[in-house]
Amino acid sequence: MTKSCAKHIAIIMDGNNRWAKKKFLGGIAGHQAAQKAVRESVEFCANQGVEVLTLFAFSSENWKRPKDEVSALMELFLMALQREVKKLHKNNIRLKIIGDVSGFNEKIQQHVKQAEALTQNNTGLILAIAANYGGRWDIVNATQKVAQLVKDGKLEPQDITEAHLQQYIQLGDLPEPDLCIRTANEMRISNFLLWQFAYSEFYFTDVLWPDFGKADLQKAMDAYENRVRRFGKTDDQISKEK
Repeated sequence: MTKSCAKHIAIIMDGNNRWAKKKFLGGIAGHQAAQKAVRESVEFCANQGVEVLTLFAFSSENWKRPKDEVSALMELFLMALQREVKKLHKNNIRLKIIGDVSGFNEKIQQHVKQAEALTQNNTGLILAIAANYGGRWDIVNATQKVAQLVKDGKLEPQDITEAHLQQYIQLGDLPEPDLCIRTANEMRISNFLLWQFAYSEFYFTDVLWPDFGKADLQKAMDAYENRVRRFGKTDDQISKEK
C-alpha cells in the first residue's frame, strides 16, 4: 500500500515540569528548555513539507496552575512573540494563534495581532499555536455563531450541517490533523481539538517534551506512514482505491 504523508501534525507538549524535577530545577526551567523542542519541530516540519503544525501551548484549564507558573508562562509567550516571529517570517512560516486571545493582557494581544499580520502572506508551513484554547470552548464558540445566524433568520435550525460549524471551528479552513503526538507517556487528549480529531491517528511517547527532538518526530512520522487510514471503510475498499 502507498504510505500516507501527514499534512497536518498536532502535538500535545507534555512533561516540562517532570523534566525540571528530574534535574532538580525550578518548574519554569522545564518550560524554558521546551523552546528548543519547539524550534526543532518547526524546522523539521518545514523541511519535510508538512503543511500545518499545531502546538498545544496553553490550555484554558492551565489558568488553574500556580500563579507564579502562569505568570512565567505568559512572560515566555510574550518573549517568543517578540523574538521568534521575525525568524518565522524570514523562513516563510505563517503564524496563527488559536484560542480565546481576549483572555490575555493587552500587550500580548497586540503582539499576537502584529505577529499574525507580519506572517499572513507567507506560503510555507502554517504554525498554529493553541493558547488559552479548549476543544469544548471551540465547539461552543462555533455553535454560538451558527445560532446567531438562526436568530437573524439567515438559517433554519433543521438546515444546520457539520459544514456550518466547520466554518467557525478553529482551523476549520485547513486540513484536519492527520497525526496527534503526545509526549511524556500521557495517553489522553486533554480537551484539545475535539472536533478536529475525529479521524486523526495518535502517537504516544514516553519522551519528555524538552528532550523531544527531530529523531523522535521522525519515529512518529514513520509509525504514522505505516498505518492504514480507513475513514469508516473496510480494508478491501481501501485496497481497491490504491
